[in-house]
Amino acid sequence: MRVISGTRKGHKLLSPKGIDIRPTEDRLKESLFNIISPLKDEAIVLDLFAGTGSIGIEFLSRGSKIAYFVDKSRESIKYINKNLSHTKLSDKAVVLNLDAKKALVLLKNDKLSFDYIYLDPPFADLNLFNVIISIIESLDLLFKNGLLIIEHDERVALKDNCLKLIKIDERRYGKNLLTFYK
Repeated sequence: MRVISGTRKGHKLLSPKGIDIRPTEDRLKESLFNIISPLKDEAIVLDLFAGTGSIGIEFLSRGSKIAYFVDKSRESIKYINKNLSHTKLSDKAVVLNLDAKKALVLLKNDKLSFDYIYLDPPFADLNLFNVIISIIESLDLLFKNGLLIIEHDERVALKDNCLKLIKIDERRYGKNLLTFYK
């Protein structure tokens, strides 16, 4: 796993052995950024269920202003902090060791909104996807024209429309999908 492009291109990112943390594969990450390029200048990013932090770090390497990393796993937080330190991006990051639902409320209470929210919940909890999407939408955490990007397993059926968000694209990569809402 590595940073694909930008100021930190080529930096290797640390990842634990085993299946508890499921980092986004480089191939899928490269496709994601090809789809959403060019990025908004000085973007504010939320990497939810951040795992190793590879997605948020990629955003930062490509010019985003700040990235918020959220994960409830202490192990994940350890890897996020190590990877931020290794890439020298810690000064552009806020790392929260919290449950996603609590973190979303906290971020809203801090009056934050995001240009990009990347959501990669545990694939085993099929209901969690729609719950988190509803919370993001009800708290109005996306800027106008912001993008919600969801990495999920093919078993997860996501709605075409929520309250205000509309599914604008979906791409398949083996058994994984990327779904985009605006």
